[in-house]
Amino acid sequence: MARQDMKAADRAASKQVGALGGLRPFLAPYRGLVAMAGAALVLTASISLLLPVAVRRVIDGFNSGAALLDSYFAGAMVIAGLLALGTGARYYLVTRLGERVVADIRKAVFDRVIGMSPAFYERIMTGEVVSRITTDTTLILSVIGSSVSVALRNLLILLGGMVMMLLTSAKLTGLVFLIVPAVIVPIITQGRRLRRLSRENQDWIALSSGSASEALSAVQTVQAFTQEGGARADFARVTEESFTSARARIRTRAAMTVIVIFLVFAGVVGV
Repeated sequence: MARQDMKAADRAASKQVGALGGLRPFLAPYRGLVAMAGAALVLTASISLLLPVAVRRVIDGFNSGAALLDSYFAGAMVIAGLLALGTGARYYLVTRLGERVVADIRKAVFDRVIGMSPAFYERIMTGEVVSRITTDTTLILSVIGSSVSVALRNLLILLGGMVMMLLTSAKLTGLVFLIVPAVIVPIITQGRRLRRLSRENQDWIALSSGSASEALSAVQTVQAFTQEGGARADFARVTEESFTSARARIRTRAAMTVIVIFLVFAGVVGV
């Protein structure tokens, strides 16, 4: 527990989303891949906005004659095919970029920690360092390979949808904007709590891995002094703390999901 408190005290304050700026040096060598992933992202977002228009043409064209209806169906199929190809390309490019960047980060972290002074390893367990190299970098992979891509795609679709809706009905667009604050406020408030709980959960996971690694790397000494019971109790305590932290994080995320979905659908019905 003392090491957990010392680690929390030594850690710098979180920079929240701004911390992602530290990924720029790792992304810089792959500008071409980033550009291709961005192009695929814009393509899929644009096609997603066009697909409802194509479906509307199909539905509205049922009484326009077979030839015209066939052309509408053909257009819708072409758009659906482009959407499928663009989505596949976006997934491949973004995931490949994420894997490459995370591999570079892991090498950079290992190159750094292997040269740290012995005093550093007196304050932190070796197993915790290994957990940071593996588990924490896997979270970075999920951000680069999934979260950022989905967020940017949804942002483009939101902006494009707002423009299309504004051209269709300015009054309806104004009414929609009225429900935005009601949805944004719980996301911001609960999101901050969720971020703090997620970080705390990662700390406990790292401490759990460090405790197990420390005990197993010196298992002969542990068994020689018959300290198996103490090692089991220490690992069980840290693991339970990790589960408690994860449960709080899951509960917060579930509550935020309920609130946001209800407010969105209530706002749509109200409008």
